[in-house]
Amino acid sequence: MIAWLLGFAFLGSCAAWPLSFLFGRRASGWLLALVPASLFVAFLDFVPTIAAGRAVEWRMTWAPSLGVDLTLRLDGFSFLFALLITGIGALVVVYAGDYLSNESAPSRARFFTLILLFMTAMLGAVLSDNLLVLFLFWEATSILSFLLIGFHADSPHPRRAALMALRVTAGGGLALLAAIILVGMSLGSYLLTDVTARAYELAQSPWIVPILIGVLIAAFTKSAQFPFHFWLPNAMQAPTPASAYLHSATMVKLGIYLLARFEPVIGAAPRGRDTLIAFALATMLIAAFQALRAENFKTVLAYSTVASLGILVMLVGLDGPIATVAMVGFVLAHALYKATLFFCAGSVLHATGLSKLRAMGGLVRFLPVTAVAAALASLSMAGLPPFVGFISKEFLFEAQIQSSWNAVPMAVAVLVNAVLVAVAGVVTLRPFFLGRGKVKHVKHGETPALLVGPVVLSLLGLLLSLEPDWITAAVMRPAVAAVYGADVALELPSLRHGVTQTLALSAVVVGIGALILRFWGPIHAHLRSRTLIDRYDTEHAFEAITRRGGRLAAATARWVQHGDLRKYLWVVLASGMAFVIWGHVATGRWPRLPDTLPGWRIGPAAVALIGIGGAFAAVRARTLVSTMVAVGLTGFVAALTFMMNGAPDLALTQFAVESLIVVLLTLVLLVLPLDAPSTRTRRERTLDASLAAAFSLVVFGVLVDMSTTSRATLISDFFAAHSYVSAFGRNVVNVILVDFRGFDTLGETTVIALSAILAWSLLGPRTSGAGGAAVARGRTIFILSMTSRLFFWLLTVLSVLILLRGHNQIGGGFVGGLTAALGFALISLADGTDRARAMLRVHPISLAGGGLFLAIASGLPGLILHGDFLRHLWLEIDVFGIPIKQGTTLPFDLGVYLVVLGTVLAFLFGLRREAAR
Repeated sequence: MIAWLLGFAFLGSCAAWPLSFLFGRRASGWLLALVPASLFVAFLDFVPTIAAGRAVEWRMTWAPSLGVDLTLRLDGFSFLFALLITGIGALVVVYAGDYLSNESAPSRARFFTLILLFMTAMLGAVLSDNLLVLFLFWEATSILSFLLIGFHADSPHPRRAALMALRVTAGGGLALLAAIILVGMSLGSYLLTDVTARAYELAQSPWIVPILIGVLIAAFTKSAQFPFHFWLPNAMQAPTPASAYLHSATMVKLGIYLLARFEPVIGAAPRGRDTLIAFALATMLIAAFQALRAENFKTVLAYSTVASLGILVMLVGLDGPIATVAMVGFVLAHALYKATLFFCAGSVLHATGLSKLRAMGGLVRFLPVTAVAAALASLSMAGLPPFVGFISKEFLFEAQIQSSWNAVPMAVAVLVNAVLVAVAGVVTLRPFFLGRGKVKHVKHGETPALLVGPVVLSLLGLLLSLEPDWITAAVMRPAVAAVYGADVALELPSLRHGVTQTLALSAVVVGIGALILRFWGPIHAHLRSRTLIDRYDTEHAFEAITRRGGRLAAATARWVQHGDLRKYLWVVLASGMAFVIWGHVATGRWPRLPDTLPGWRIGPAAVALIGIGGAFAAVRARTLVSTMVAVGLTGFVAALTFMMNGAPDLALTQFAVESLIVVLLTLVLLVLPLDAPSTRTRRERTLDASLAAAFSLVVFGVLVDMSTTSRATLISDFFAAHSYVSAFGRNVVNVILVDFRGFDTLGETTVIALSAILAWSLLGPRTSGAGGAAVARGRTIFILSMTSRLFFWLLTVLSVLILLRGHNQIGGGFVGGLTAALGFALISLADGTDRARAMLRVHPISLAGGGLFLAIASGLPGLILHGDFLRHLWLEIDVFGIPIKQGTTLPFDLGVYLVVLGTVLAFLFGLRREAAR
């Protein structure tokens, strides 16, 4: 069931783009919000199961040999996050419908697609029980956050903020991947449930220190903890709906989610809790200090969010069941009031176009409902009764009192919460209730779409506190039990219990916060005047490191990527030779000689002599044309060698490649001088000859040594025996490529398709008409021009035959694509690139992309029917009495054919145009 919900979320995200155009400017937000709203209702159906303390699991085998399964698990803690993600997500989509009403239709469609894809990624992350699957969704949230922060890419500030967020969070993702691999090495499992159940065993692992470092870096970067806290305030360049969703209620809490899941391991590791609390306290103090200095509405809220995240990290680090209760309660309370305040901030920015708090005032006249919602959320943020924020703060202090830590976290928590009380007052009083007359008019008034989010969430912050029974039984208690590992009795704080330690601490916090609020102006002005602080903060340190890293990378590129092919070959050949010689010296084993020499075979010897002659001719050639002919001769000799040794598929591929190389080099030679002057001195030629001779001797020794050992044929025998029985193909090579090792072939096909994109981006056309330049100059040969069409159609038909017969005879999609590309290459050489592209009728990148899509789609029937991706299915039918057996290997091979054709043509057309320039 939960897998279907995740699939529905993804399909809804994909449908957001066309549907947003269909529904129009105002209605799209309301209608697209049905996707997260439906998911919210669907998750509520799990309340009886979750409240009973059970979990819902779904598992599908993916790569059992690697211990990787697609495992989803919904327990109390992930259930809490699922409700927040879908519930607040629905309100965000509704809000965005009106907030982005001034944006163009493509921009709004892009935002809806990205925000719903982000919701899907967040759901996948909190539902994943397999750490590797969790990592995939984790990285997806980072990428989508990058796209949303940089939504207005035409402005430099969002671009800078987006790159900063991506660099920080992606670095944390790499640390998480390293930790996950070490967890798998230590436990032999990648399941989160195994990490929790075997926490003590993992804590005793020799890899526990790097595991915890990786987990902490990942969580700290995602949840903006010191020293990575600086990216979150900069991320406020994102549209306000994204800020309310990503950087307040959901994504930034993903790091907290990870820490909570690893809390048993952190608690069992030496100094694990101490490390967590130390970084949390530093984050809280720095964020509170920066909140006092911040000027912009959203920036103040951002730094208060960082401080709140620090509180959550501290609660994860504290021991005792009440700490877990406080953490779960604070996650819920913070999501409600902080998302509300971001909604209200967005309404203010949307209405006034102002961003600084001191420029705002008296907005209650224009935005009365927004002002009330902001006031309710601020009261909850300040921790005043009877709001849910009061309950979460009481649990916070109770957890500190019952923990084994000293008074330092208590003192820091009191001070930071006092600053949050002051922030809650400032962001409500200043823009809405003070400074009457500062704002004379507003650009946009309140609309139902802009009000439903803040009103619903602010009222929930009050109602859940007044009627806590359902939320406690259905959400809070199961979430606490899932994290703590045991059921914990929840007794909500009440004023009727009289004056307690926690109530006294709350009173102290409110009192100090009121004083800070009273003197906010002088405190803010004094701290803003201390510019030295900005010079030495971690943001500037990060940017300095980034700049120096860029300069180092540029210097390294200039040293390594110098453009001298001779030096490149020297490094490759000398390094390879050195590794081989070092291996022999280290093992003390030298090349062995065969006991008896095989008899000479005239045919192979003659072919080898021709190849050697071609190599010597290429070395001695003085023109590019003669060099090309000599090198081509060695290539055709290699093809003949393949054919004589029982590898006709390789021979056919080699012939096609050599033919294409001749055509591509001919295109280049059209604009290069045919006489190539020597670029090497006599000394350099002597050194090159010495290296070539030494390398050839090493290779010869290795080949002689290999010939003395007996070759095991178990794998060959297996494929030969099962090629037709299992995959209905007599061409063993092609069967291996499309069936037995189809996933490897798909990976290689993906790389080829990506190379097409790179080739087109580097060599793609920038001016029109360049493709016919060669024709205009009279370079086209008459005979080639007259016969190119005939050869084109012959090669096209031949390529299709090679494709269709590849499963049982010599051929296949790869060599078929090369053959078809050779036909277009002849047309391009004879009549120009424009003519070849006109005959192609499809963009080369579209051809490669369509082929990759077809190859992937061919594996879906096996996945749907048998649970194995790329398990090919076969169908046998009679057509006019002729039995025909065909399977999904044909569309897979056709996809390879199209990818190869599109990629070669991307290179071909690009080179042709470069030559014409």
